[in-house]
Amino acid sequence: MGGTLRRLGIVHTVSRLAPTFTELAEELLTGVETVVIADELLLKRTVRDGGVDDVTRERLLGHVTALVDYGVDAVLVTCSSVGGVVDEIAPGVAVPVLRVDRAMAEQAVSLGSRVGVLATLPTTLAPTAAVVEAAAHDAGREVIVVPRLCEGAFAALDRGDGAAHDAIIAAELDRLVEEVDVVVLAQASMARIAALRPPGGVRVLSSPRLAMERLAESGPLVRGDEKAPEVRSLRQ
Repeated sequence: MGGTLRRLGIVHTVSRLAPTFTELAEELLTGVETVVIADELLLKRTVRDGGVDDVTRERLLGHVTALVDYGVDAVLVTCSSVGGVVDEIAPGVAVPVLRVDRAMAEQAVSLGSRVGVLATLPTTLAPTAAVVEAAAHDAGREVIVVPRLCEGAFAALDRGDGAAHDAIIAAELDRLVEEVDVVVLAQASMARIAALRPPGGVRVLSSPRLAMERLAESGPLVRGDEKAPEVRSLRQ
């Protein structure tokens, strides 16, 4: 991404993820204003219907358009379940529109030829596997993607049982690392699992930090005047 990043639009489909990205923005994008839209219906409809429908596609495009009209220099969509839609709409938007998992996928294919994809939703598993395969193709590498679904983890998180969510993922992750060279966690909400892994062994990647680091590396940033970045929310 060329040019100067002064204002970043972020679209969340899980409201509880907003603080994670706010903290990363404060650390990595000093002086960059973040403008946030949180719309949980994007994910809820996708989970309910087993895929992205036209209503969700148009709703996401509307959010991206609103952010561009407001004056953002780039948009980050933090939901991998709608990552395919991000790829569809990005070429027609005046600013870069980025999916949260692309940087993670690119790093994964650089680390090994067997890439495990761990997800808590079927609607996220397929798009994440696809972006890994696309990253491998673009890099001229051959990879084998090993997808794995953590049954019951998302339901546990949805009812507020974070401990059960983490335990289910950790158990499945322990099995998956025996089969692959690197593992990607398909949802941003799984990032804390990677942080809990002991050092050494098979790399386990999560998307939030890698996506924000990619933005930080993409072009010169306006550092501001020692003030923390402003965070705005556009209510939809």
